[in-house]
Amino acid sequence: MISLLLISCSEEPEVILATPGELTTFVFKKSINPNLTTDLVLTFDGVDTFTGSLDYRTAIENLVATFETVGGTVTVQNVPQISEETENDFNKVVAYTVFNSEGASPRNYYIDITYFTGLPIISIQTNGIPIDSKENYVVGTVSIQGAREFENLEEQAMSIRGRGNSTWFGPPKKPYQLKFSDKTAILGMPKDKRWIFLAEYSDKSLLRNKISFELGGMSMLEYTPKAEFAEVFLNDEYNGTYLIAQKAEVKTNRLDLPDNGYLVEIDQYYRLGADDVFFQPTIFTQNYSENVFAVKAPVVDFGSPALALIEDHINTFEAVLFGDDFKNPTTGYRAYIDLPSFVDWYLIQEIAKSVDAKWYSSIYFNYVPGEKIKMGPLWDFDLSYGNVDYADSRYSEGFWIKDNPWYARLFQDPYFENLVKERFLYFYNNTDLLLGNLDSHENYLDLAQEKNYQKWQTLGTYVWPNPVFYDTHAEEVTHLKSWISNRMTWLYGQFN
Repeated sequence: MISLLLISCSEEPEVILATPGELTTFVFKKSINPNLTTDLVLTFDGVDTFTGSLDYRTAIENLVATFETVGGTVTVQNVPQISEETENDFNKVVAYTVFNSEGASPRNYYIDITYFTGLPIISIQTNGIPIDSKENYVVGTVSIQGAREFENLEEQAMSIRGRGNSTWFGPPKKPYQLKFSDKTAILGMPKDKRWIFLAEYSDKSLLRNKISFELGGMSMLEYTPKAEFAEVFLNDEYNGTYLIAQKAEVKTNRLDLPDNGYLVEIDQYYRLGADDVFFQPTIFTQNYSENVFAVKAPVVDFGSPALALIEDHINTFEAVLFGDDFKNPTTGYRAYIDLPSFVDWYLIQEIAKSVDAKWYSSIYFNYVPGEKIKMGPLWDFDLSYGNVDYADSRYSEGFWIKDNPWYARLFQDPYFENLVKERFLYFYNNTDLLLGNLDSHENYLDLAQEKNYQKWQTLGTYVWPNPVFYDTHAEEVTHLKSWISNRMTWLYGQFN
């Protein structure tokens, strides 16, 4: 008996652990949320988050949730929550804290509601007037719901017109230029008056311009446009996913040149507008007679000293570049061009194999009297990375930009060629970063691309000038990644 008593006294008392509270269901019912078109039952990830997506026209600032719990009270930021009574703003992730009356530690659950596709939403109103001209602006208003990443923009006046060449006249999804009367910041980008809406119709990955601008951001180029994705509504009708970009222009928040600096574009004569002022350098146009050099900014006049200054300088540079002593480090081409910008512009364009950058258009450079010519900014990459069926730039093998008349000559100098080879390793060593960015953008656009291709049913069909086309956005991105990987491998073999 003593032994039994001793054993009995040595046993520790049983400990009953308190059970944490649980949030078991989470629903937004149409019956108590008049803005909803149907009940929205959120999906639980099995850990701590409920997710769901609401329609565009649903206001999510004052939604009332219906939820069930196991446990005691529920709070949001210490405010008690009552199912089917308490309102919350679900523009951001909302944390619901569930307490257990038995004294267990509280447990947090996160309510993550995607507003439409999760991208910012730009609403443009023109009172029903169509935007059908590249020359004439249509007046109206614009507002932006910035989603989670960006600030909202309250409705304000603007004007809008079409833009582009093949992108304007061919596809039904049109690109635009929007203009504010005063400088305005949008989507986290520095304020300015003009903004470009890139439709990305022929680029079914929607990513070629975006990743090219990111390459520019990694480079030594003086300026590369910033750009962000957004959903665009015209007069309350969904018009698809766009890339909203800064315009390649001379401004303090863009290409910041001194007052006597000039931005010049190599373009085609037939593409010029009525107000464009241009010239034809003597040597460049011997083999490319349709090319002109248009002064984009600031405004100059035909016959003006400013235009004569730029033309004379380019002709002098070309005379030296194509002269017998062009390799001379003091008196040759190196005295006229900024080598880092020429090398980086070349490499980004050659990696992308941008069809027009060989000699056709969107070839920008800037010149400040007394300084060297600098290449850039980058622009126009929808027909790049193999997305063209009428030129050999579709293939990941082979040089393309190297045949540009300026660069063909520069590569005849071993000094310039070695600079390119050495600098290429920088971009090559960042291949994984580039491909990782593509993965991130694909995930970010997951819901957006679905809506975009419901509107514009181009997946699985030929759109000019696609050399290949796939049934899904994921396959388009996979093809793009494969093309870039093969391109980097081929260039590495050539430069090393």
